[in-house]
Amino acid sequence: MKQKLLSLMLLAVFSLLAAAAPRMETITSPNGNIRIEVAVGDQLQYSVYYGDELVLKDNVLTLQVGNERFGDKPQFKGVKRSRIDEVIRPVVPMKYATVPNKANQMSLTFKNGIGVDFRAYDNGIAYRFNINKGKKKVDVTDEGVELNFPAPFMAHISKTDTYAMSCEKPYTHISTSELQEGDQMTYLPILFESPRGTKVLFSESDVRDYPHIFLTPNGKNGFSSVFPKAPETWEPSGDRGWKITKERDCIAASVDGRRSLPWRFAVIGDDATIAGNQMEVVLAGPCELADVSWIKPGQVNWDWWNHWTVWGVDFETGINNDTYKYIIDVASKFGVEYILLDEGWNKSVKDPFTTRDEINVQELVDYGRQKGVGVWLWLSWLTVENHMDLIPYYAQMGVKGLKIDFMDHSNQWMVNYYERIVRECAKYKLMVDYHGAFKPSGLEQRLPNLLSYEGVLGLEQCAGCEPKNSIWLPFMRNAVGAMDFTPGAMQNAQPEDNWGTGSLPMGGGTRTYQMALYVCFESGLQMLADSPTRYLREAECTEFIASVPTTWDDTRILAAKAGDYYVVAKRKGDQWFIGAITGERKQPLDLTISLDFLTKPGQLTYFQDGRNAHRIGVDYKKGEQAVTPQTQLQLHLVRNGGWCGVVK
Repeated sequence: MKQKLLSLMLLAVFSLLAAAAPRMETITSPNGNIRIEVAVGDQLQYSVYYGDELVLKDNVLTLQVGNERFGDKPQFKGVKRSRIDEVIRPVVPMKYATVPNKANQMSLTFKNGIGVDFRAYDNGIAYRFNINKGKKKVDVTDEGVELNFPAPFMAHISKTDTYAMSCEKPYTHISTSELQEGDQMTYLPILFESPRGTKVLFSESDVRDYPHIFLTPNGKNGFSSVFPKAPETWEPSGDRGWKITKERDCIAASVDGRRSLPWRFAVIGDDATIAGNQMEVVLAGPCELADVSWIKPGQVNWDWWNHWTVWGVDFETGINNDTYKYIIDVASKFGVEYILLDEGWNKSVKDPFTTRDEINVQELVDYGRQKGVGVWLWLSWLTVENHMDLIPYYAQMGVKGLKIDFMDHSNQWMVNYYERIVRECAKYKLMVDYHGAFKPSGLEQRLPNLLSYEGVLGLEQCAGCEPKNSIWLPFMRNAVGAMDFTPGAMQNAQPEDNWGTGSLPMGGGTRTYQMALYVCFESGLQMLADSPTRYLREAECTEFIASVPTTWDDTRILAAKAGDYYVVAKRKGDQWFIGAITGERKQPLDLTISLDFLTKPGQLTYFQDGRNAHRIGVDYKKGEQAVTPQTQLQLHLVRNGGWCGVVK
């Protein structure tokens, strides 16, 4: 009797333990090196392994739709496994003409109309929530996203204390163990480094009718999500700003009751894996435009940074047609596809139809057409919002694209604004470049007439743009999509000597550093920021810059160390361009680079730092040599230096 009673008691204990144990579901990447373990118990959480290394630990997922909160004792319904195996051909390829989308997917469903998709890629993981609440509209009140680490990781982040900003903060480099709850939040992307040196890049894609995510330290060696609220009412502030006068008590209002939320993704691997990834592309969704033949990426002679500084001419330079015709002439000479009229071409920022007396846009468009150079126009976002009829007006005139500026928000309303404007521009075959912008998050893949975004501490900040910060960009900001950094300074200085001002701007880093940025940095619309007169006087450098494509067939990361150096080779047709940059370092950088990616011998034309470039930034040397696939190329870069070349 006692033995039977003991057996019953043990059975009851084991039953309780079994009931308390979470359900475990696992998915691995196609090559088996990345594993996601999902636990469904009192909470829904996941962990990620890279080989035998735990890189993300017990990340809890929650979602609140209206007053219904998901994640507390989620009621599991089922699991479906599938494979993703397709090839994506981006309309505007930043790295590769064809991008494989190959992953294993695990879709979990729960009893209250919530599902979660997990994907395991060979170079990372992704997940997203799915809502199935029928045909009615719903409010998403909150989404809980966590990043927890098993040990202190180095965090490379962009701190901010407000949602209203242009995403142009310098990077902060700090251990997760030093971050406290209540510290400043950060916007994406964020890069982490494990004690073993493994890198984890976190960002998002396919963001539509939904705000961008921010992360805040949780004081427990990790981060938790925060979001800007959905605006209910707002009013203009000045000629380009806005003031939110009332917010809704949710992050996304009146969204479809059947939809997927944005993908959250983590690219995992070494430095080259991070810099070469295309995760934002493969998760973005397919192109939605039937005709893309009119979308023409290219380079742009830009006026604002050089302050319309032209000399050696017989007319007064400034914001006038004579100056812009000169800029068109220089662009045409070097084969640059476009010029941009930045702020100042109209009498009032608020009025897009009344130009300055010295400006005739139609005349410039016609002149540019004769020279094979298209015209872009700068506008504030608020002006476009208030005068949507400017889009067909300037499209009919022959303008090729709009640079739209100062959005400075990433809430649901503004995310929808981005999409609404790009769609309207697509109707009239206008391309778009967003400044004062957030990071890419998929829209430019679905609507590829959106060629680039700023959202970066770029050259327009002059002395505030230092190579020690910019060297992180291939591993962070540019690792999630097109980046309008606006390179191309011909007056070059080491940071301690960068004293340039409006009419005499200077660029940090050496001459070959600035030239190499055209190969290293990626943008469907790539600016030439300096004075046309300087480009004429530095013709051999300009000829190289103007020859660098803005889209690519193939990319090879040749050497990379986040925060220190980046060396890349990119192919367009049968030509390979090579770019190398470094940051602020105590000693010069010497690297041996194999050219085994070549398929046949060729002739290399290259530019390298001059003997005194470590002190005098304009110092450079041009050279040529025959190369073969067996060539071992010797690169020497000074601090804040560069190297660039092309194999023909």
